[in-house]
Amino acid sequence: MHRLIKLPLTLVLLCACSDMVSALPAQMQADHLDPQTPDTTVSTSDKQFRFGLAAIASATSNNQVPFWMRSNQAGSMPLQGPSISFIGDIGRDYSKVRKGKLADWGVYLEPRLNIGKGSQLLLIETYAKGRLGIFQLKAGRSRDIMGLVDSTLSSGAFSISGNSLGIPKVELSIPEFWDLPLLKGVIAVKGNFAHGWLGNVDVKNVDVNEVKTYFHQKSFYARFGKPSWKLKLFAGFNHQVFWGNEREINGQKFKLSPSETYKYVIFGKGYGGPGMGIPRSKIGNHLGSIDQAVEFTTKSKKILVYHQFLYDVGGLYHLNNVKDGLFGISVANKETDPSAFFQLNKIVFEYLNTKSQGGEIDAKITPSGDEDYYNNFIYTKGWTYKGENLGNPLLTSRKYARKDLPVYLQEYFINNRISAFHVSAETAVRDWSIVVKAAYSLNYGTYGTSPWGHSLSSIRIPSKPPYFQEERQLSTFLSASKKMRQNMTLTFAVALDNGSLLYNSTGGSVKLSKQW
Repeated sequence: MHRLIKLPLTLVLLCACSDMVSALPAQMQADHLDPQTPDTTVSTSDKQFRFGLAAIASATSNNQVPFWMRSNQAGSMPLQGPSISFIGDIGRDYSKVRKGKLADWGVYLEPRLNIGKGSQLLLIETYAKGRLGIFQLKAGRSRDIMGLVDSTLSSGAFSISGNSLGIPKVELSIPEFWDLPLLKGVIAVKGNFAHGWLGNVDVKNVDVNEVKTYFHQKSFYARFGKPSWKLKLFAGFNHQVFWGNEREINGQKFKLSPSETYKYVIFGKGYGGPGMGIPRSKIGNHLGSIDQAVEFTTKSKKILVYHQFLYDVGGLYHLNNVKDGLFGISVANKETDPSAFFQLNKIVFEYLNTKSQGGEIDAKITPSGDEDYYNNFIYTKGWTYKGENLGNPLLTSRKYARKDLPVYLQEYFINNRISAFHVSAETAVRDWSIVVKAAYSLNYGTYGTSPWGHSLSSIRIPSKPPYFQEERQLSTFLSASKKMRQNMTLTFAVALDNGSLLYNSTGGSVKLSKQW
């Protein structure tokens, strides 16, 4: 179990509604900024399958894959050094003609083969889904984003950013905003409720090294304002949990049955306490965000301003880490001119702050202490799947950080206190589509590698030098794509890392793809 977690009253109230509504904020359309748009991986003609094949030649320096070549790619990344990759996809999406069609279905499969110093075969996506009215049932692995952010250019949502492979899950959702009856579209809601399988996960325990672990996820989001209105407001929350086999972790002192345990997981109820032999805590590792957004639409532009409050172990309940959060603005042009030499289609600015965590010396004392984002007292590799960060990739794990940086031995994420600035844009130059990204971050390690140490209630856990100093990091990316004859696309990309947090590296790729 994790340290004590208490959630804000607003989240508790929303959790109470989770039996009635659920939502899937995944696969948002590139040309649509409304939060939580349903997945559109396979965009097909009515009742038609679509096939695709791509070949990629890549090269990276210094035995490192640069940040933007590996981040937010749903685990679809090249191998270190020179490599060749082949990606296939086949799928069928819902019919574009929905009127009078109560039910529909879709499937999708995307494998990737990497060949270089070694070989690697990945299933990036594989799922089936069915729709009945406003509800969708989906099973498998998919590219998911959880939270209110720009879907194509964000640095990454706090909870689920699409950075790692998707966790296999079964999910019931209302994937598109549904207008509440009698309100004529003024208020609409969406959400999801999912159960997933993480497989065997490493744990910190003297008796067992790993346990079979499950994934719980739910969300609820509301839109205030009709789709035709120029101004619309969005708000909601998402809640994720790693859990399972608590008796193996805690021993016979853990008395709950599997069904009782699941109820505690869903509602975030604390277990344990004096006389029970187990410190009181929520069951499993709980994490999520509470999000707000404002969208303003004009004849030519769509502007989205969004913010995420972050929660991990309970500081947000006490308003102790409200300094932290993801702040973003996305501006998209609705009108394009194919004859123009240059045009800016969309630009995104973001600021991510996770430096506070409610752990400063003068911070309000809370039962759970500092948040220590993405690290966990039980799960050795914290908020990861297959070793990759599930959330915002700017928070750095041992896997990618320089090996000479100070570390706190119990932490997998050695750098989760950061201030980062991110800018990205989609442009067009003649018949080339250009994407640019740049992230500049100031990095401060964790409280475990700071002079103040971690906190738990009124207790400070002192840390020893060497301490993590301010490390600066710049990561940039540029890609250029051109559509050719016979549904073929040629893409060039280059990425560069420079700084003292990650190893300096450069990478580039050439991709040729075709769709049928």
